[in-house]
Amino acid sequence: MIDRATVDRIMDAAQIVDVVSDFVTLRKAGVNYKGLCPFHDDRTPSFVVSPSKGLCKCFACGKGGNAVHFIMEHEQLSYPDALRYLARKYNIEIKERELTEEEKQAQDERESMFVVNEWACQFFQDQLYNTVDGRAIGMTYFRSRSFRDDIIKKFQLGYSPSQRDACAREAKAKGYKEEFLLSTGLCYKRDNGQLQDRFFGRVIFPVHTLSGKVVAFGGRVLDAATKGVNVKYQNSPESAIYSKKKELYGLFLAKQAIVKHDLCFLVEGYTDVISMHQMGVENVVSSSGTALTTEQIRMIHRFTENITVLYDGDAAGIKASERGIDMLLAEGMNVKLLLLPDGDDPDSFARKHNATEYQAYLNEHQVDFIKYKTDLLLHEAQGDPIKLSRLISSIVHTISVIPDEITRSVYTRETATMLNMEERMLVAAISKEMAQAKEEKQKQRENERNRKNAQLPSSGQALSSLNQDSLPPPAPFPPSEEGIPPIPDDGTPTDTPVPNTSSGNNPAITENVSTLSYIPGKGAEAMLFYRKELLLVQVLIRYGEKIICYAENEQGEEVPVSVAEFIDYALQEDGLLFHNALHKRILQEAIDHIHEKDFSSERYFLNHPDNHISMLAFELSGDKYQLSKYHSKHQKIASDEERLTELVPHLISDFKLAIVDEELKQILLKLRQPDILSRKEEYMEIMKHYKEMKDIERTLARERGDRVIT
Repeated sequence: MIDRATVDRIMDAAQIVDVVSDFVTLRKAGVNYKGLCPFHDDRTPSFVVSPSKGLCKCFACGKGGNAVHFIMEHEQLSYPDALRYLARKYNIEIKERELTEEEKQAQDERESMFVVNEWACQFFQDQLYNTVDGRAIGMTYFRSRSFRDDIIKKFQLGYSPSQRDACAREAKAKGYKEEFLLSTGLCYKRDNGQLQDRFFGRVIFPVHTLSGKVVAFGGRVLDAATKGVNVKYQNSPESAIYSKKKELYGLFLAKQAIVKHDLCFLVEGYTDVISMHQMGVENVVSSSGTALTTEQIRMIHRFTENITVLYDGDAAGIKASERGIDMLLAEGMNVKLLLLPDGDDPDSFARKHNATEYQAYLNEHQVDFIKYKTDLLLHEAQGDPIKLSRLISSIVHTISVIPDEITRSVYTRETATMLNMEERMLVAAISKEMAQAKEEKQKQRENERNRKNAQLPSSGQALSSLNQDSLPPPAPFPPSEEGIPPIPDDGTPTDTPVPNTSSGNNPAITENVSTLSYIPGKGAEAMLFYRKELLLVQVLIRYGEKIICYAENEQGEEVPVSVAEFIDYALQEDGLLFHNALHKRILQEAIDHIHEKDFSSERYFLNHPDNHISMLAFELSGDKYQLSKYHSKHQKIASDEERLTELVPHLISDFKLAIVDEELKQILLKLRQPDILSRKEEYMEIMKHYKEMKDIERTLARERGDRVIT
């Protein structure tokens, strides 16, 4: 367990801009920073980071929180593990007691898989450096690729022994469970039930997450064993922590260089990335030999809009990569192509040149992809009308996926010139292609919407919110069954659902809270009592620990009463509770912690482990919400904190009065039922309850100092 003092040190050290900048490119926007949201497909910056509040939030998808919550969401870590991540980042020592066997068994599966992968990474490195086979076989292979020692250590390269179960035996001897050796893909079971290493006899390339955790491995068969082998590389299988389509090899080591140069080089394999690092080019990533995915492109897009794709000088390879490049263009990336001399890839080309020559070649030979594609296909289609037609269709498709209208227009004009055709014809073809793509997307969205609607239960109507001024005066209690008073006509619709508001010990207020349903969404938020409840929660978060008054205890001593305790007592006095479960939890936790030394309600809830609570605290602690606004005409100078003795009781009275008003509205809804007059006994009970509620309303209004017109 991490104690509160250590948590506070971590939170003090963790600067939200610094933490988020490790994963998102941020730009100054007034007093805040903005960037592309890392949690959804964000093409225009909607992710805002507030240094003053220490919080971040996406105003499109709603995700965010403090530094810990950002790491939890981005890296899929638990709250304690996110704290440990930040502690490592800021060199804060965490002293924890050793976990019991029961606690170890209860550890999250994902965490256990990461632990096993981290051990395996160390095991493979140890085998490379400290065993005869590792040095003679593994290191010899890396030397043949001209990898320097510092580069080998930088990428944590390793070697897996040729014994088929060496890793499995060592892991089990260290106490690691078989289930995690299987779930990470480090091992698999043979038909006879024996564990076998997946990467035996291979050199190892660890794959890291964006934060540097080992998530998977790639193992390459050594050159002497590649004869007759179709697949030289063996990669970790998909697992709970590893998805091939979401990871890019080298991004952890490249992200800062990508931001610095505002450019990312995309290559095909592990050794291409490593060789370019050795040549001093660090802003490079690889899709690890798999087809480029949208998720991978969006990861790159967080750091830059500019990407240069490196391939060898093989036209067939270029054509095979067209789909991936079209995806890059569709995501709004500026794409260039860099062709290496025939027969060379980034790795082999690096071995033939020094760092200066290598970097100069990269800078001088980047070409615009669409122009290159047009030139290439035009050369191939020369003198063949059918090939030329296919050429135009291919180029039209590529231009049509570009989201930016200006960029698309520029390419259209230049391509029309290169093809020696009228621009309007190309524009028409592109427009047709875009219309077809849009129609296809609409069909897909419609199908997805229909699928989701089929799974969701139908929601009931939200309770109608009536105007308080339209409430009629209380009708006199009927002297006889014949003298039934008329139903007040307030225009309330008769089909609005009515909650059960049966009375209890205090028919005026007590039962209303537990029976009025909280309906998420605009319907509930439009209700007056919900808005008043939110104001109470706001003052609770801002000033929960502040002393509002003094009261005598059972020993006759005067003891201080905090805002949180005052609100809790005032609600209990009438048997009330908050309607919203999150609000109830906030009040209870404030009461639980209110007497802790140096407790700050605002700090506690802003740094709460539950992201829903911290985000609500963020919203309610901001300048956007002004508690004292409706008092400004009377007291323009005093702050809310200076007026707590007046403000808190007033808000509590407002809350109680709003509940009574809502109950009156529900009574009127019952009276609008078509057959209510035929149920005379029930009708008169309702009218009696209505009169009682109006009496309570007047009492509460007098306590608050308002006048009620009846």
